[in-house]
Amino acid sequence: MRAAVLYENNEIRAEDVEEVLCGKDEVRVKVMAAGICGSDIHKMQTRWKYPIPAVMGHEFSGIVVEKGADVTQVSIGERVAGIPLVPCGTCAYCRQGEFSLCDNYQMVGSHFYGAFAENVVLKATNVIGIGDMAFEDGAMLEPLAVAMHGVLGIKPELGDTVVVFGIGTIGILVVQCLRLAGVKDIIAVDISDGKLAEVHKFGCRYTINPMKEDLAAKVYEYTDGSGADIALECAGSKVTQEQCLRVTKKKGKVGYLGIAYADVLLPEEAFEKIFRHELTLKGFWNSYSAPFPGEEWTKSIAFVNQGRIQLKPLISHRYKVSETTNAFEMILSRKEDYNKVMILPQEE
Repeated sequence: MRAAVLYENNEIRAEDVEEVLCGKDEVRVKVMAAGICGSDIHKMQTRWKYPIPAVMGHEFSGIVVEKGADVTQVSIGERVAGIPLVPCGTCAYCRQGEFSLCDNYQMVGSHFYGAFAENVVLKATNVIGIGDMAFEDGAMLEPLAVAMHGVLGIKPELGDTVVVFGIGTIGILVVQCLRLAGVKDIIAVDISDGKLAEVHKFGCRYTINPMKEDLAAKVYEYTDGSGADIALECAGSKVTQEQCLRVTKKKGKVGYLGIAYADVLLPEEAFEKIFRHELTLKGFWNSYSAPFPGEEWTKSIAFVNQGRIQLKPLISHRYKVSETTNAFEMILSRKEDYNKVMILPQEE
């Protein structure tokens, strides 16, 4: 099969590789669409910690074309999305159904060949039916489930005002999930005027570019001087990870969804907000609960199929497998604005 293969020094080559055998409890999925995740970029910017050569890609959808002898819950020809987390099933957290916190998990696209290829083999328990959903939408279910995990976990209440920091893919998905939760106002924060202009289409009432406006002053203006009920950090920036603490009301909640890309050192004033305002801080990792893969996934599929969450407008770029290197170069160079970048393996 044709695949984008990662080698040492972040070299990606499009080449023919041997197909992985399909085990008795596995399925082979013909990959129709696969998204590049922010974590893929992070791994390229730091150090790849997994076996080399590798095939990345853990946000994907496609068609089941082969299944193992023991597989009964999945049918040949079924349209599915991939569930990339492979929990160990035996640690204390797995036994409690806290699969996102598994001590010994593995991931498709890191520990195993992923979806930047014509097909991918994975456990039958790691696919979920998507019905008639478009394949590109299906490839975005994984990031949507991540956003859903954070929103479900922070428990917004009807009428809340929420500040969302970082209006990339996860940020926009969080905005859409918050609208479904019944919050009153959403304030989007980003340094890209283009992204801020776009987010209004998804139900965001206010926007702030902190490079041009006083962030805290604007938030307090929009909240009648009290601050936000909830702040959700989706950018993975040490700047916004601190700013969340400065704009949240007393007894408010702060949720962290963004990866920490650098040390976060808090000034005294920001740290004092935590205990003087009795803030609740929560972190959200991955997108899973019991029964596996969890309500984050089943709710996401239902809302997309009902047309209540829009995914395709978030796709900014599309590349063939042979162009995967170009896709990563575009992202890493930051020469143009991008949102979700798709690899389409069947368009070679």
